[in-house]
Amino acid sequence: MGNTVEIRWHGRGGQGAKTACLLLADAAFNSGKQVQGFPEYGPERMGAPITAYNRISEGGSGSSVHSNIYNPDFVVVVDETLLKSVDVTAGLSENGAIIVNSRKSPAEVRRQLRGYKGKVCTVDAGSISQETLGRNIPNTPMLAAAVEVSHVIDKDRFLADMEGSLRHKFASKPQVVEGNMRALRMSMKQLKVG
Repeated sequence: MGNTVEIRWHGRGGQGAKTACLLLADAAFNSGKQVQGFPEYGPERMGAPITAYNRISEGGSGSSVHSNIYNPDFVVVVDETLLKSVDVTAGLSENGAIIVNSRKSPAEVRRQLRGYKGKVCTVDAGSISQETLGRNIPNTPMLAAAVEVSHVIDKDRFLADMEGSLRHKFASKPQVVEGNMRALRMSMKQLKVG
């Protein structure tokens, strides 16, 4: 599989973890990478825990593996309450990182991670989205944090691609484009690494 980066997303139905996963796949594809982006579905409902996955490879024919990701390089936790009920660090590489939507410091979050020794990152995605979008939609800031930590896509290319995609999707709502772009940039700047 060569240079493959695997990312596992944990969130709750309705928070946009699946959407963020698919947006990351689109952005990576647009930058010339081989990608997979898919959710794991069961009888989900609004608020129920969900998992989504990205596999991103440099060139070549991509990954021939088409299963869930059990040993991710990075984990993104869109809802901090999942730290109490889901083993979000299961299989997570200690050479990678976990990124948690939290107002807490990385050191405070680390105490909840069942002994995980790798890098812990936090970003207050809820407050960022509230300020930039007018409501708590944490997926956009968490997407930016995932790109910032994983370096799976060049940051400037990612931001340019997202702006183009948003302008196309929300052509009649420029305020939505500007709010999302502000959310992406704020998240990258406010990310805390520990």
